[in-house]
Amino acid sequence: MTASVALLGTGLMGAPMARNLLKAGHPVTVWNRSIAKAEALTADGAKLATSVPEAVAGVDVVITMLSDGVAVDGLVMDAEVTGAMKEGALWIDMSSAKPEEARGQAAHLSKLGFGHLDAPVSGGTKGAEAATLAIMVGGQADYFSDAEAVLSAMGRPVHVGPSGSGQLSKLANQAIVAVTIGVVAEAMLLLREGGADPAAVRNALKGGFADSVILQQHGERMTTGNFEPGGLSKFQLKDLDNLLHEAGTIGVKLPLAQDVRDRFAHFCAAMNGGDKDHSGLFLELLERNGMST
Repeated sequence: MTASVALLGTGLMGAPMARNLLKAGHPVTVWNRSIAKAEALTADGAKLATSVPEAVAGVDVVITMLSDGVAVDGLVMDAEVTGAMKEGALWIDMSSAKPEEARGQAAHLSKLGFGHLDAPVSGGTKGAEAATLAIMVGGQADYFSDAEAVLSAMGRPVHVGPSGSGQLSKLANQAIVAVTIGVVAEAMLLLREGGADPAAVRNALKGGFADSVILQQHGERMTTGNFEPGGLSKFQLKDLDNLLHEAGTIGVKLPLAQDVRDRFAHFCAAMNGGDKDHSGLFLELLERNGMST
């Protein structure tokens, strides 16, 4: 079953997600603060909206893919936006945010008669382009059933619990990603300085316990010096800050996440690495060793 969709936020992730929705036969209206990024999607069949109320008017599903929960809140809490929405529409936030923000958005929209799912993703730009994103979905089960066809056009959706659970799952995902990037960087540096061929070692490790997408993709980035953004370091830092905030709320300590968060903070602030790929943490490791690429 097809559903009409408004996709708000057509950056590195949102643009390929919109294209995959169109390929699956869903009519898509796009909006972005920088209008040119949304306008480019008209060649793929998307309808361009110049304002958010215009974008959400009459559609079945509103998808947000914005920088953070604050940006999403600015739209969810805007009466002009919600006033333009179709009765009974479903809002799916696929941005990375705090669980408490997702729960607040769900409660607010429910009072207005709208559904809400928090459905952040993992897989980076490659996953967005290939429609293979891991999609972690929090919210009511019936809303998930209604949205499953739309979400499946972009990847593999899994319902993980009530409102906020999707964002909590994404924070857990980001902890694993960030800490793994840190140790892969150390492994690549060890191999390089010890005289082994990092590419050959990555090949040797395929299929073993140490193998991972991060080892293969980001390990290659580190050894070839390719830090063009797939996943921005400043967003990785934001997610780690959200993770540690949530951990503090729950009352648990996460020492590995805290350490890698501090390293990303240094990379972003002191080394101007915020707009580099998060595999750029390798550069922070080089600096701390007094080495260059």
